[in-house]
Amino acid sequence: MEREFPDPSVSRPVVVITGPTASGKSALALDAAEAFSGTVINADSMQVYRELRILTARPPPADEDRVPHRLFGVLPVTERCSAGYWLELAAAAIDETRAAGRLPIVVGGTGLYLRALLEGLAPVPEIADTARAEARALHERLGDEAFHTELARIDPEMAARLPVTDRQRLIRAFEVVKATGRSLAEWQRQEKPLPAVAGRFASIVLNPPRDVLYAAIDARFERMIEAGAVDEVAALEELKLDPNLPAAKALGVAPLRRYLRGETDLDEACGAAKQASRNYAKRQCTWLSNQMAGANVYSAQYSERLQSKIFSFIRQFLLTPDT
Repeated sequence: MEREFPDPSVSRPVVVITGPTASGKSALALDAAEAFSGTVINADSMQVYRELRILTARPPPADEDRVPHRLFGVLPVTERCSAGYWLELAAAAIDETRAAGRLPIVVGGTGLYLRALLEGLAPVPEIADTARAEARALHERLGDEAFHTELARIDPEMAARLPVTDRQRLIRAFEVVKATGRSLAEWQRQEKPLPAVAGRFASIVLNPPRDVLYAAIDARFERMIEAGAVDEVAALEELKLDPNLPAAKALGVAPLRRYLRGETDLDEACGAAKQASRNYAKRQCTWLSNQMAGANVYSAQYSERLQSKIFSFIRQFLLTPDT
C-alpha cells in the first residue's frame, strides 16, 4: 500500500504540540499519533518522573498501549532532569521514531524544553545545585518585581530582555550570572546554538479562554484526588526527597503533603493545589504568547470539533515538500 505521507526518516518532519496545563494537548497528541502513525514524545519536565503519574497527568497505560510513547516516567524522582539532558533524550527518541517510519509528535508545556528543541542550547556550564536553590529561594522571598529589580542590578542586559512575569527564565539568568560571573547573554553570544534535531518543525499551541482553562484545571484535580493523588504523595513522603529536587516541587505535592502531616484539611489542600495550577497556567500562557511566534495557535480547548481543523494543518505540513 502506498504511503499517504513522505517517509519521516527522509522528509524529517516534527510536530510540536503545546499549551498550558489542562488545555487538552495530551489528548490531541494521542489522536494525532493514531491518525498520522506517530510516536508521542514527552516535553513536560514533571512527566519524566516515574513515581508521579497521577499528579503530573501522565498518559494512563491504556493510552500508552494505543500508540508508542517515549520519555514518560523514565527517571526516578530522586534525579534531576535538566533541559540539556532532556534534549539529549528527545533527540535520540526522535531519531529512533523516524527510523521506525513514524512521525515524531513532541508534546508538553515546559518552556525551557521547547526552546531547547526548537532553538538549541547556549554553551553554558553546569550550574551547581546550591546556586539554583538560592536563586529559586530568593525569587520566592522577593516576588516577581523585586526579583526582576535584583537581576537588573547584577545583569541589566538580561533583565531588559525578560518580562517581570517570566519567572523561569529570570531565575535561570540570575543563577548563571551568580555562578559564573558572566551574563547569560554573553554565553549566548559566545557561540550561536544549533538545534539538536535537524528537520522541519510545525508548532501547534492550544490557548483556551482563561475561564474555560481554569474550570478544566479544577475538574482535573478533582479526578486526580479520586484516582489516588493523596496516596501518591504519601509514597513520595516515604522517600524523604531533597526539597530542592524538581519532583518535590510538582504541582499539588506541597499542599497534599501539608494535609498528610495534619497541617490542613483536604478541602483546603485541594483549593491551594488548584490555585497553584491556575497560577502556573497563567505563566505558561504568558510564555507561549511571547516565545512561540510563528506557531499555529488555536484559541480553544482541544475537542473533537477542533480536531479536524488541526488535522488539516498537520496534513498540509506533512505534504509540503522539504525545502
